[in-house]
Amino acid sequence: MRVKTAPCLLLQPARLPRPADTSVRAIQTPHARQRGASTGVLLLFVIAILTSALVAAFIGHKIGYQRGYYVLQSEAEQALKSSKVASNELEELRRSNKTMTEQTKAAKQELEISLNNIQAVQKSEQQTRIESRKVAQLNSVYQDFIIEAGGMPLQVVGAKISPLPENAFEYGFDVAMLGDDNKAKPLSVSLSLQNRDEFIDVPLETSRYLIQGIERIRGRFMMPKGFKPLQVKLVLKSGDDTVTQLYDWKLGGMVDNMPLSLIDLPEVSDDPVTP
Repeated sequence: MRVKTAPCLLLQPARLPRPADTSVRAIQTPHARQRGASTGVLLLFVIAILTSALVAAFIGHKIGYQRGYYVLQSEAEQALKSSKVASNELEELRRSNKTMTEQTKAAKQELEISLNNIQAVQKSEQQTRIESRKVAQLNSVYQDFIIEAGGMPLQVVGAKISPLPENAFEYGFDVAMLGDDNKAKPLSVSLSLQNRDEFIDVPLETSRYLIQGIERIRGRFMMPKGFKPLQVKLVLKSGDDTVTQLYDWKLGGMVDNMPLSLIDLPEVSDDPVTP
């Protein structure tokens, strides 16, 4: 017995109705929208980040530029100040250098003048020593000649009395004597002041000397108050020789530019007394 396959077994499976597809699509649509929304939010977020970065970069660049500008401006101002200070210091150095150069030049000139003066003084001293030796040589010749002629008697070759401050006076006598034996002889000196009625002995600083050639008698004395001398008497004694000299009180003139005190006076000069 043959079995035939029923035709219904060869039929295709039946399709689902359209309402079922519609429901499936309706279920899948919200996911697509959420995906699109997330992409947009992400894109906006990225844009916001980029914008913020750009804004931050711009602001940072601007702030950095301003800071850099201010720093450069400050450094430029400081450099300008330093340049001015350096210029002032350089100018001061130039003035100092000029001053030192002028001082050095003046010092060199003064040194040259001083050297010339020293040379002139040395030359003058040398000439003076030469003249002194010449005079000493001539005196030695005269002395030998006088000794051979029997010597020179005791005599006064120069005398003076000069007024000083505080009623004081200075005396100076140059006395000459040379024996025939060319030896020093003892000499005693006395000095007195005389008026019409009385006389006063003047206390001498030194009254005894040894004379051989020229002896200089120097000193000072105080005039007694109220005493007005008319004459000065000088007595010299050496051995058997006695010399007495009377001088008018007007002997010796007034001293110019006289100091106010004896303290301001120099020492008694030993210069020869000019006749």
